[in-house]
Amino acid sequence: MIKLFTIGFTDKSAEKFFSLLKNAGVKRIIDIRLNNRSQLAGWAKGSDLPFFVKEIGNIGYEHNIDFAPTKDLLSRYRDKTTSWQEYEIEFLRLLNSRNVAQRTDIEQLHEACLLCSEHLPDQCHRRLMAEYFQAVNRDVEIIHLI
Repeated sequence: MIKLFTIGFTDKSAEKFFSLLKNAGVKRIIDIRLNNRSQLAGWAKGSDLPFFVKEIGNIGYEHNIDFAPTKDLLSRYRDKTTSWQEYEIEFLRLLNSRNVAQRTDIEQLHEACLLCSEHLPDQCHRRLMAEYFQAVNRDVEIIHLI
């Protein structure tokens, strides 16, 4: 099985966030935020997070905007001009137009963790991304770290 984790950093202390990653055995974070310079948690900024995950848990880091929504789609969802159901459809269409399934070695996602800001995965693109990979490869086991 390919263990694919997801995590959001909002509503988590740094201690809880890094403990969840270490205890789960995460080897690499894939930051799928469009903008990884978030001010929601200072330690989660893209310029600092690679240092922290390496030092605290010997975890690798990459920022992959091919796994992120477009600015337009994200804005329309946040402004409530696009419903969550519409967002899901558009996001999956976007992944297909970017040929994400063909361009990603899904087996290399083993023990990786998709990172976004949303606390829960229910209405977050990290869940959609994980389920997208699972639809391509049934050996993907999704584990949401909450």
